[in-house]
Amino acid sequence: MAKSRSFIPDWTETAPPAGSYRSIFKWGAPDGFKHPSNAWYRMMKQDFHLSDADFMRKYEEGSAKVVLNRTPALKPEQIAVLTVIVGKENVALDDYSRVKYASGKTTEEILEMRQGIIRKVADVIVHPRDKHDVQHIVEYCDKEFIPITVFSAGSSVNFGCRPAKGGVSLVISTHMNKLLEVNELNQTARVQPGMFGPAYEDALNKAPERFGCKRRYTCGHFPQSFEYSTVGGWVVTLGSGQASTYYGDAYDIVFSQEYVTPVGTFKTLDYPATATGPKVNDIMKGSEGTFGILVEVTMKIFRYTPENRARFSFMFPAWKAAVDASREIMQSEFGKPAIFRISDPEETDRGLKLYGMPGFLEPFLALRGFKPMQRCLCLGNVEGDRDYTRLVARKIKRIARKHGAMYLTGYAALKWEKTRYTEPYMREDLNDYGIMIDTLEAGVTWDNLHRLHEGVRTFVKSRPGTICMTHASHFYPQGTNLYFIFIARMDMNEYVTFQSGIIDHIVKFGGTLSHHHGVGRLLAPWMETHLGKEQMAVLRAIKKHFDPHNIMNPGGQLGLDEIPQRR
Repeated sequence: MAKSRSFIPDWTETAPPAGSYRSIFKWGAPDGFKHPSNAWYRMMKQDFHLSDADFMRKYEEGSAKVVLNRTPALKPEQIAVLTVIVGKENVALDDYSRVKYASGKTTEEILEMRQGIIRKVADVIVHPRDKHDVQHIVEYCDKEFIPITVFSAGSSVNFGCRPAKGGVSLVISTHMNKLLEVNELNQTARVQPGMFGPAYEDALNKAPERFGCKRRYTCGHFPQSFEYSTVGGWVVTLGSGQASTYYGDAYDIVFSQEYVTPVGTFKTLDYPATATGPKVNDIMKGSEGTFGILVEVTMKIFRYTPENRARFSFMFPAWKAAVDASREIMQSEFGKPAIFRISDPEETDRGLKLYGMPGFLEPFLALRGFKPMQRCLCLGNVEGDRDYTRLVARKIKRIARKHGAMYLTGYAALKWEKTRYTEPYMREDLNDYGIMIDTLEAGVTWDNLHRLHEGVRTFVKSRPGTICMTHASHFYPQGTNLYFIFIARMDMNEYVTFQSGIIDHIVKFGGTLSHHHGVGRLLAPWMETHLGKEQMAVLRAIKKHFDPHNIMNPGGQLGLDEIPQRR
């Protein structure tokens, strides 16, 4: 008798309808999908006390056509001036554009769009052709007190794209998306802020063909949103790529910047170092569109040597062993891995299910003493010169073994690399069946890591039926980051309250508010508690200088002006 097939939910496999809310909030390519594995499906049913019947019907898919029915607040003559600056083809007033270019990927925004709820939109969408257009737009808007919110890729997860005060949504990525110059002597690249990650990396990889260079280069910055984020977005939100342990965060990779502000245009200087007082170049990094608009950036670049990449993965017996080994690796002086990740016990076991752990591996690990909900997976790679990669990989393996780890070859790292940009696609699948997934991350020093990890996890797990997976993925001699992923079934009101509780506990247990996603409006209410009144006063003074009429992304961004209530 033939064995019946196990039930598999009707995961969506078609691109969203044109003009729909789903076409705005869906992650990545319209026809791109990655579904939970069968093991993950069974895990969710068990953890959330669900059955196959709960996956028979989808909830609020967001397939309806976008309808706004809100008349732009700007005067017709104001829109006419903006049209003269950029051309009629670069101005949009239709409902779909006004919603699309006012939306990011914040979970709350997505869940509301599924219900056809739109909180804030711009009055007009403008696509500048170059930095001169930006300058004319900012000058005019400042004179007319018209708010400007910059939109580049729309991958913000903290309400960073939401035009809280209406006005103009300035879409940088439509035209300002080119690599302008590679300076091989200085090993820098001058690039427009709206260039997407893959296009930027491809141009650097092909520097000999495109720019007549002798070598090929890499940008060194590969966040999970790499395919759908832009160079300018990395800079103004202080992003961090998955290979940051070696190449540095976006903050470290920026060489110089050019900005348009309401009080004038300026370019910071191209020097590897200078002792000319506090650096305005540093002040503008992470400014999230509140001081001015980034129109060009010169980035440090690195030699491209993929043939020398050395991958590794280990299983540690416990979280403490994984942390202790990581600290020793980062504080040693033999060099740094590029990618380095450690998963806590819950993420390790759930991750093994996600990636389809071979059946023989579980008994093998248990036999070697690596027990479920205790063991911790580590994976990564080393990049650079061939002798360097061999040395660093050998030293990492020696330290890992000293702390009780078992070497698992480079297979896990390679498997992770192949899917590292596609995991966000699963969010739509989960949301379709009423399951929420979200993330919050914090920087932390070594001496406070376990306190933060335990404190936040205890809060998350205090809610019955909640998954909490944690990993560290950006390392420094002084500490690392903790990335908390929580999955649960809850309604919108409970979600907002629960998310705020997690942020409260991150602050309470000594984590930074954000490690690599910026602040936006989501974290703004905690900024003064986190930084203190004096530091916030400095940031507000800078804001007042560059933007005296408060037209640059007003409405709570970075907590620099009035913070609107959520919902």
